[in-house]
Amino acid sequence: MAIKRLVDVAGATALLILSAPLWLIIAILVRLDSPGPALFSQQRIGLHGRPFTLFKFRTMRQGAEQEWQPPDASELDSYIFQDDGDPRITRIGRFLRRTSLDELPQLINILKGEMSLVGPRPEVPEIVALYEPRMHRRHAMRPGLTGLAQVSGRGTLTTGETLVLDLAYCEEWSLRLDLAILGRTFCQVVGQKGAR
Repeated sequence: MAIKRLVDVAGATALLILSAPLWLIIAILVRLDSPGPALFSQQRIGLHGRPFTLFKFRTMRQGAEQEWQPPDASELDSYIFQDDGDPRITRIGRFLRRTSLDELPQLINILKGEMSLVGPRPEVPEIVALYEPRMHRRHAMRPGLTGLAQVSGRGTLTTGETLVLDLAYCEEWSLRLDLAILGRTFCQVVGQKGAR
């Protein structure tokens, strides 16, 4: 785990330096496309069930998160969080999501120790509140910028399918698995496979 953390810090630092010129361009495009701030922050649940503030480039119109309604507990297994046709997503937001550039600010979360390069994607408290006890095992690992679920279906998996993969990752974790997931993530982002 110490090596995993060193890889996180080194990787996030390198990516932050390499992507720095993009941040200003993306911020300007987001602001020009729709009113509101360029960055979006939201509470997510992280390591050991502790909440933290996740950062992204804004991909929806300002205040859109207030229109979202969480599913009922009976709907959780079949629930898909992302909707390709969501009218709240802005024009530049669709591009940012398709290329995963909206996730770049989470490099800050990684450097702060709240996230990892690889791990289960952090969920919102409203979804975590619906978890059965066994599902909380996914919080044994730092949430990731990418993860096993993302390279196995990206935005097309149901919450139930995602949870199965997240639990499998936590139980089978190894540095080799992390490297494999990072490699598959790069291929998917370049090919925009399964992007939403």
